Amino acid sequence: MGLYDAVRDLPLLVDSYALEPLEQQVSSGFLRKSTVIRLAGAGEEGLGEDVTYEATEHDLVQAQGPIHPLTGEWTIATFSDHLATLALFDHEPEQRAYHDYRRWSYESAALDLALRQAGLSLGDAVGRIAQPLTFVVSMRLGEPATTDRLRAWLGYYPSLRFKLDATADWTEELIDELRQTGAVDSVDFKGQYHGTKVDTVPDPELYERVVAGIPDAWLEDPALTPETEAVLEPHHERVTWDAVIHSVGDIQALRWPPRTVNVKPSRFGSVERLFAAYDYCEANEIGAYGGGQFELGVGRDQIQLLAALFHPETPNDVAPVGFNVDPQPGLASSPLAVVPRATGFATTG
Repeated sequence: MGLYDAVRDLPLLVDSYALEPLEQQVSSGFLRKSTVIRLAGAGEEGLGEDVTYEATEHDLVQAQGPIHPLTGEWTIATFSDHLATLALFDHEPEQRAYHDYRRWSYESAALDLALRQAGLSLGDAVGRIAQPLTFVVSMRLGEPATTDRLRAWLGYYPSLRFKLDATADWTEELIDELRQTGAVDSVDFKGQYHGTKVDTVPDPELYERVVAGIPDAWLEDPALTPETEAVLEPHHERVTWDAVIHSVGDIQALRWPPRTVNVKPSRFGSVERLFAAYDYCEANEIGAYGGGQFELGVGRDQIQLLAALFHPETPNDVAPVGFNVDPQPGLASSPLAVVPRATGFATTG
């Protein structure tokens, strides 16, 4: 029996729903916005978070309000089928992935509500127990790139691990400094992003410096050109993927059979596709690690819970939100104790 079979027939009663705006000023140039979906029914409430990156998309959907026909008696499977028929955007968004992000907010809220109505936790439903969660901190090294911020974090948390975005100004000297810290689990080339603010130009010389200079790090999302493939081919067992992974088919289509992949729940859109990926990875001995989308609310708790249930000991990019800002003491350290609520797709945190 697949994972989805454990939840697909859960009854779901939806009486109403509402949208809640969230925002956080991350820097002078970045106001992060998200939208919490609140599904209500039978005296319970289920939550999900739309992590679409474009702030104006949240302004639009919040102004429209709860316009979709979601009330009624469903199962997880029939509600998901219904969502697939709805136009969750009234226009084509800037990024095709936003369709999956918004779909996931409703799917995760429905799963939360159905579990609460059934008196079950997600762990109960799928037969798993949440384990202490290993996490890494994901960040860039500034302009120009230095190890200052990384070392500031290490000053507070000496055992902290990192997932770093490589940029063209990473010199051999900087890379050597990073290697000497022993704190870098993975390097993200952002080579599979297109039309976003984080796109990078394929740089085989940068790839060569990173491959040789940090020999134990995972190499995430490289761009594939004849020049970069020549660098990566001898090290393909270290290559892992993120932006292109939205389904099992995407994993099967990768250039090299992966040892591990970044499984970001919101990229899969539906619970069914996400659970199919967990099943596929387990059946094919492919490792998985979780990834975040700068969630501001319940979405971060939910991806931490999924990671704690399905891949707790991998370099999960799901650090508590306090690690998104300037280095500071007093934050929870890795491994993180993830305590599920007695019912629902939620934690007590």
